[in-house]
Amino acid sequence: MMNPEQLYQSLIEIAEKLNVKVSEKNFRKTGIYIQSGFCKVKGKDFFIIDKHLPVFKKNIILAGLLNKMPLENIYIMPVVRDFVNKHRELEREEGFVD
Repeated sequence: MMNPEQLYQSLIEIAEKLNVKVSEKNFRKTGIYIQSGFCKVKGKDFFIIDKHLPVFKKNIILAGLLNKMPLENIYIMPVVRDFVNKHRELEREEGFVD
């Protein structure tokens, strides 16, 4: 079993294999409401996460991103793949995914 921080690092590594740079930022400094999410800057893919979120929330957010990416050709440790797949099933149940 992985601890939440190890899982987080594994999810970041998967995103980076997909050429998505994961970056933590301090959203509190902006003074406006901003959510973690995916964006493109100068043709490069980024996923920006609020660094003040608890690790378990960061893991759920990253799993949501990865569920939208092509994961078929990437090796993912079984425990990490199970987490991502479980999150996909939860999103379907709650009506967030087609």
